[in-house]
This record gives sequence, C-alpha cells and structure tokens, in this order.
Amino acid sequence: MKILLMGHPNVGKSVFFNRLTGANVTESNYPGTTVDYTKGWMKIEGKDVELIDVPGTFSLDPKDRAEEVAVAMLHESKDVKVISVIDASKIERGLYLAMEIIEEGYPLVIALNMRDVAEDKNIVIDAGKLERILGIPVVSTVAIAGEGIKELVSRIQEAKPVNVADIAANAANVASTADAAAGTAGTLGGGA
Repeated sequence: MKILLMGHPNVGKSVFFNRLTGANVTESNYPGTTVDYTKGWMKIEGKDVELIDVPGTFSLDPKDRAEEVAVAMLHESKDVKVISVIDASKIERGLYLAMEIIEEGYPLVIALNMRDVAEDKNIVIDAGKLERILGIPVVSTVAIAGEGIKELVSRIQEAKPVNVADIAANAANVASTADAAAGTAGTLGGGA
C-alpha cells in the first residue's frame, strides 16, 4: 500500500510526514521536473507502507508545475490511500480539494490539522459530524505537538472510496457547516 499526504501548501504535511516516518526520508525530483517530493516508510499493523509527501496543491486542476506533479502522483495508481491534511482554521478551502479527491474515487482520511490555531480564532469543528456527512474518517490533529497522530494511523485502514451521490445528498450540510467554521466563533456541528 502507498499513502499520499496531500493538501494546500503550509498545512503541516511535512510535519505529519516526519512524525509518521521518524524522518526516515528520501528526497527526489519527480521524473522530468525540478519539483521535489519526499518519500519514506511507516508501519501500519506491522507492515511497511510507503508514504509520500506530495507537493502542495489547491486543486486537481493544476495551475503550476508543482500542482501538475501533485496531480500526476495521485493519478499514477489507484492503489493508494490519501491523507488529506486540512488547516482547520480554513476548512472550506481544504474541503474543496478533499472533495475533488473523493470524486475521483480515492480512499481518503481527513486530518483536520492546526486545531489549536482554529480554536484560537474561536473556530470549533465537530470532526464526528463532518465524518458522518462525508462518510470518511476525520481526525482532529495538532501535528506539531503530536496530537491525533496515533488515531490518524489507526484510522487509515478505514479509508474506502465513497459514493459521491451520498455526499451530494449532504452537500448543503457540508457547505453550511464549512461556512459556519469559516466565521468567527463558528462551530461545525452546531455547538454553543
């Protein structure tokens, strides 16, 4: 099995990579380019699994060479699982990319990273509710502090392709909850 770490630039993908691999890495250029990516190994249930820190991308509709490489790496094989790292304080932007990956049929786990930063902005996200809406594992994390890493690893095996029609039926909920999270004192899932 191969796992790709995908997300926007500066959402903590490299921190996850280092935590998951113990920084046992190989840096390479994608063939035919000068775009770097990092590859390493981690253990899941006692098995070695290849982990790749894909260049940051905002969309699967690439606008620059780094995004072209990210999309090409995703499309190279359907035998991958994706950890979509999303900045919890900018959830709507990250959900857009995650939805694109889901629509293409890839098994996905969402790491809602930088939860502490979101909370400092009075943004609280109900990861359980988001998980029920999307039908995929969603784990709240603070990668730099190591919070949520063990849960994330334990949930990777749960990642399976999702029927987009099921998500489409809940699209209004996703949009409204993402809008709520984007605002000051927003709450995904209707807390306070």
